[in-house]
Amino acid sequence: MTLLKKKWAGLLFLWLFILAAWQGGAWLYGPEVVPGPADTAAGALELLRDGSLPKYIGISFYRVFSGWMLGSLISIPLGILIGKVDFIRRFAEPLLNFIRFIPPIAFITLFLVWFGIGEQSKIALILYATLFIVIMNTLTGVLAVEEDKIRAARSMGASEWQIVRHVIVPATAPYIFTGVRLAMGTSYMAIVGAEMIAANEGVGYLIWNSRLFFRTDWIFVGLLSLGLMGFATDRLFGWFGRRVLWRYGVIGTAPAGRR
Repeated sequence: MTLLKKKWAGLLFLWLFILAAWQGGAWLYGPEVVPGPADTAAGALELLRDGSLPKYIGISFYRVFSGWMLGSLISIPLGILIGKVDFIRRFAEPLLNFIRFIPPIAFITLFLVWFGIGEQSKIALILYATLFIVIMNTLTGVLAVEEDKIRAARSMGASEWQIVRHVIVPATAPYIFTGVRLAMGTSYMAIVGAEMIAANEGVGYLIWNSRLFFRTDWIFVGLLSLGLMGFATDRLFGWFGRRVLWRYGVIGTAPAGRR
């Protein structure tokens, strides 16, 4: 109990320090440049009252979740296939290591031309941001599977599909989980860029459009909204890993009642 109290006391002290430093910046530079906590809260309340903040958060979350989910569903089997088949890996790995260094933001203009200014271009951008992170992590996991496990499965008469399902996928699960989790953060970065350039709704649009009115408090509201959205989705995904994937070594300890 003492350790728990120390932990919460430390967290409370940390947040009080952050708020104090934030308010100090507002006093030093003025609320027009660095709005303090109270000014930011007032701006958030204003956006909540007219309904724009919940709407923008919902739109941005829909775009991120759709692109991230589609990208993960495509990337995981691709990563397993590339890692499992040597012939495919020899051709695909150099290409992957070339394309993955091109940032998603660089494709915004092309995606607008290819997919239009609607939701398709933004979801495609998130899909691209997710694709290579998950593929590379999955590929690394497949290559890290011990050859002895595969040979043992073959010696017991397992087919290649059974080896993939019962040996490779469980052993690769921690790598897949890490890749999907990292891709979630990249997805939020990509959607902000897309909404700043080619959208009239969303949190990125709110941040970019606020400059026209010199509403730095709204910019801070947008930044905090992105942080809270990312924190919430990451915690939810971490909970999913603890409850569902612990048996594959994704989380070191099993949840209570499952040991």
